[in-house]
Amino acid sequence: MNTRRAHAVPARPRAPAHARLAAAGTLAAALAAGAARAEAAPVLEPRLLDAVHAEVLAAARAERERVGAAASAEIVVTLGRLDPRLRLAPCGHVEHRLAGAPWGPTRVALRCAEGPSRWQVHLPVTVQVRAPGWVATADLPAGTVLGGPHLQPGVVDLAAGATPLDGDPGLGRTLARAVRAGEPLRAPDLRPRRWFDAGDPVRLDAVGPGYRISGRGQALAPGVEGKRVRVRTDGGRVVTGLPVGAGRVEVTL
Repeated sequence: MNTRRAHAVPARPRAPAHARLAAAGTLAAALAAGAARAEAAPVLEPRLLDAVHAEVLAAARAERERVGAAASAEIVVTLGRLDPRLRLAPCGHVEHRLAGAPWGPTRVALRCAEGPSRWQVHLPVTVQVRAPGWVATADLPAGTVLGGPHLQPGVVDLAAGATPLDGDPGLGRTLARAVRAGEPLRAPDLRPRRWFDAGDPVRLDAVGPGYRISGRGQALAPGVEGKRVRVRTDGGRVVTGLPVGAGRVEVTL
């Protein structure tokens, strides 16, 4: 019977301890250098942050003028931070542009235009517009019908939808949710107005480029503020429009 003799494979000589430590140190240094390159030079350097702040502030001022808010309304721009988990390559030039609304929570797009790796991220920003407005004098439960004693002047954030002093305070309106003492009054806090009921006669205003035509009709459903309603005209045609006041519907052509 044939037998096969096993041959031992000589073990690879183990490197001395000091050599192993040196190799580990070299690997750790290489990994650290790679991480430093990935994190890159400071992307959000002060000069870039100043430029972003100036851009957002200019947009917020333009919006303040567009909506007719008082020029004295104070605009406060607060820049947030990027996600700390991001690892961005070095960049020689970062472009920026407002990528959201000019008021309230928004964001600015940052794009690397010159660098070994092109990237784009978004920086969170908050824009407040502080001005005199209406706040609750006490805790007001939902269902409260607003009267003069319920409101007083205070400082509010118009960017959050608060009502300015020269705006409609909603007297006679019903609260849709509870409002705490000192809390600003906002339009969403109020129940939508019901301008008319189904079957009521209404005035129709058809609005188009450069003209307005008025007529009469009958509401086919209740006229609730902010909700479109169908109306049958005196001629029998059914149109859809938006309730804009007591017994009034506006149709855009």
